[in-house]
Amino acid sequence: MDIDFPLVLVVLTFATGLIWLADKLFLRERRLAAARAGQPADSAAVAGEGEEPKEPYLVDLSRSFFPVLAIVLVLRSFLVEPFQIPSGSMLPTLEVGDFILVNKYAYGLRLPVAGTKVVELGDPERGDVMVFRYPQDGSTNYIKRVVGLPGDEIRYRDKQLFINGDKVESQFIARLPPVELRREDLGDLEHDIFLTMGRPGVEGEGEWVVPEGHYFVMGDNRDNSNDSRYWGTVPDELVVGKAFAIWMHWKSLTSLPSFDRVGGIE
Repeated sequence: MDIDFPLVLVVLTFATGLIWLADKLFLRERRLAAARAGQPADSAAVAGEGEEPKEPYLVDLSRSFFPVLAIVLVLRSFLVEPFQIPSGSMLPTLEVGDFILVNKYAYGLRLPVAGTKVVELGDPERGDVMVFRYPQDGSTNYIKRVVGLPGDEIRYRDKQLFINGDKVESQFIARLPPVELRREDLGDLEHDIFLTMGRPGVEGEGEWVVPEGHYFVMGDNRDNSNDSRYWGTVPDELVVGKAFAIWMHWKSLTSLPSFDRVGGIE
């Protein structure tokens, strides 16, 4: 069963915050009053003048964890969130086991869990490596490259991409069996792609018009990517953020973490 971590984080933050606030406003005074009432009349060490009665375990736990949870919630909801790459659909740009950072405010500030945009700061641009929630279930995070913007006409034939009728040029770099490495030009951005050698170019072929408020995305590993060619465009409300850096590579628990791939994402 998949755990909805953002939802769990929100619930824990609000729960610990409410417990801490309730104790601050109401429960602490009751606890002090009860302690005073239980003191001998001739005792000078009444609660409030000396040592306070011990906090209940749940209150102590909430007071300790609430600030930490609140900071984490703000950071991952509005600023930066880490992700790990689980598949090879974005090769050669991103490898399985890459740990990346995603800018959460590049495309506007959104409410955690709901994803509703509350502050407009920008929109995805062609060539961005974007994290979004998979349109088929709305909960799984996917990462692909933005190829088509609202209103664009996209065509993919025989492993060749066309945008608004114009051929997207790519330059041959090397043969790395079983793939061919090419450098694709998306206008303001050049990036590397893989094409599988000897594989028919009919998979994923078609023509699409990108609706308003939607984006057409594709993996850089063109013949091994489940993307907009198969399940359609990504609505803006499912956008999570822009991937901008690799900060660690750790393929599996049986291997050692590596920092050789640390750097920006093209």
